[in-house]
Amino acid sequence: MNWVPPAGFETAVMLGVLALSLLFKPWLPLTHRPLQSPWLGCVALLPFVWWTENLLPNGMALHVSGACLLVLMFGWPLAMWTLLPIALAASYIEQSAWPDLTHLSAHIVWMGMLPGTLSLLLGLLIRRFLPHHLFVYILGRGFFATALAVTLSGALALFLGQKPETLRGDEWMLGYWLLGWGEAVSTGMLTSIFVAFLPDWLLTYSDGRYLPGASGRGK
Repeated sequence: MNWVPPAGFETAVMLGVLALSLLFKPWLPLTHRPLQSPWLGCVALLPFVWWTENLLPNGMALHVSGACLLVLMFGWPLAMWTLLPIALAASYIEQSAWPDLTHLSAHIVWMGMLPGTLSLLLGLLIRRFLPHHLFVYILGRGFFATALAVTLSGALALFLGQKPETLRGDEWMLGYWLLGWGEAVSTGMLTSIFVAFLPDWLLTYSDGRYLPGASGRGK
């Protein structure tokens, strides 16, 4: 039997995550000059990606969120706070009015905070138990951790009764499975590009850790 979250559950989770991330000073990555421009670019571009959920039928609010990439680029604390202006802007694109807080928080939690946090935990396991190698970072953290985090988010959302009545459970999981691989491809591709040409855009990457014999960047 599925457990149905009480009213205000997602809002409480969102506020709790934001409060917890404050303990890690999420503004510190933005004092690193190379991260300022990509962060502004993400805030400007990702709302349009989030808005694409309105193009899908049957009330299935799915879209590439970029949450796992945000974690790799800016760290978990800043990534969690960055989801807030992205979701607000995406909602404003659809309707020029202040969004419903319950819907907004549910969207942020299930599509952003949950997969982003799961990708962080999976990434920490990869960093702890797998060799510190360039391709382990790109394929492990950029690709497979993203695919698994999004798919697990869908399974948890299904268990907690987030599926609309217009969809069957297998349709819901198929959607999240496909979304997970789509998110993994985009995150993995951009991660590989940034590692090669713009490593300063990835707070979680350093040459010293993942390139044997290279001088470290202190991360």
